[in-house]
Amino acid sequence: MDEPVTKELVEKVEAIVRERMDGQAAGHGMEHVLRVLVSARAIQSEVGGDLQIVELAALLHDVGDAKFHEGVERSAEFAREILSGLGADFDLIEHVAHIVDNISFRKGDSAKPLSLEGKIVQDADRLDALGAIGIVRTIEYGSAFGQPFYLPDAGDAKTGVGHFHEKLFKLKSLMNTDAGRRMAGDREAFMRTFLNQFLLEYGELKG
Repeated sequence: MDEPVTKELVEKVEAIVRERMDGQAAGHGMEHVLRVLVSARAIQSEVGGDLQIVELAALLHDVGDAKFHEGVERSAEFAREILSGLGADFDLIEHVAHIVDNISFRKGDSAKPLSLEGKIVQDADRLDALGAIGIVRTIEYGSAFGQPFYLPDAGDAKTGVGHFHEKLFKLKSLMNTDAGRRMAGDREAFMRTFLNQFLLEYGELKG
């Protein structure tokens, strides 16, 4: 597949994903997808891999997010449907679908091994949960689903700050690539600075 055709396929997929994800919020909308795409391209430029596969998987990785489909993850299904409808090669479709189906944090130990391209997209997706954007996404998600950002005596209650410690601060160690780890380290450092300042101010406000 030559460069013009490759670019055209990526552009068509982006247009379809935009339409399907219109109005999808809580940090998992089209803005998230585009940020993942930018990060994936940046990582790929350092570590190599098939750029077309990286771009397509980044665009399609949340197109059927379980949060917006009654708890059923359908991204791989929708990726196959979209790419098949655009006449993409079978091997390309299956490669992208495999990535989309196995990069989620929720997959845990059940995830199947990823190609280099899959590792790149997984790193890019995890990066978007960190840094300033990660803080905003956590707050937006809490607002959308009634989860407080902080409770002094949270106990077993789910909070945004709890999410930082339970998941987000573990992401750096889970990165697949050196580039991803470096970027994650920078973003995590910012989050820790923010959290320390937040807790300091909260304590002062509570006297």
